Amino acid sequence: MAFTYKRLDKDDAVVLLIDHQAGLLSLVRDYSPDEFKNNVMALADIAKFFKLPTILTTSFETGPNGPIVPELKAMFPDAPYIARPGQINAWDNEDFVNAIKATGRKQLIIAGVVTDVCVAFPTLSALEAGYDVFVVTDASGTFNTAVRDAALARMAHAGAQLLNWFSVGGELHRDWRNDVEGFGGILGGHLPAYANLIQSYNQK
Repeated sequence: MAFTYKRLDKDDAVVLLIDHQAGLLSLVRDYSPDEFKNNVMALADIAKFFKLPTILTTSFETGPNGPIVPELKAMFPDAPYIARPGQINAWDNEDFVNAIKATGRKQLIIAGVVTDVCVAFPTLSALEAGYDVFVVTDASGTFNTAVRDAALARMAHAGAQLLNWFSVGGELHRDWRNDVEGFGGILGGHLPAYANLIQSYNQK
């Protein structure tokens, strides 16, 4: 069967940030805390830069999972915010699914905590519902790399595409000439090595 390259399209993509909550963040061990936060905020910056509809959701935030990371809420003050009363799989929450449907978009860019549950479950559900799903691996975290690898394999085998935040940005941007300073600023702001490249470029 011929391969079809389904690339991200800024006019058809929506970002789903699932359960980036204070309590759950303490479970993330496959990335260091600083590295993980940087990755999550980089994805958030990309969502803002490309003006992608963004949906925030939390699971049982009045319990041990805790509130959403305040930086995300501050970045998307007008975004749909679905505080799920108990559903572990976000797709089991009607408000969450309806918020996605309301965008009219079919490409779901998903990241969350933890990878094997909060990301994997809605990813599999969305694939079953006919969506194209792009899992942002480095903006999702879990207990250890073995658990992460098993979860990513499960999603990939079901048809999800696995990307990091950098490749999400590159695939959406398509061409450097669209906005060198804007896109380069995001990369430089989250990758120290890239900041050096931008500095060198700016000195020309």
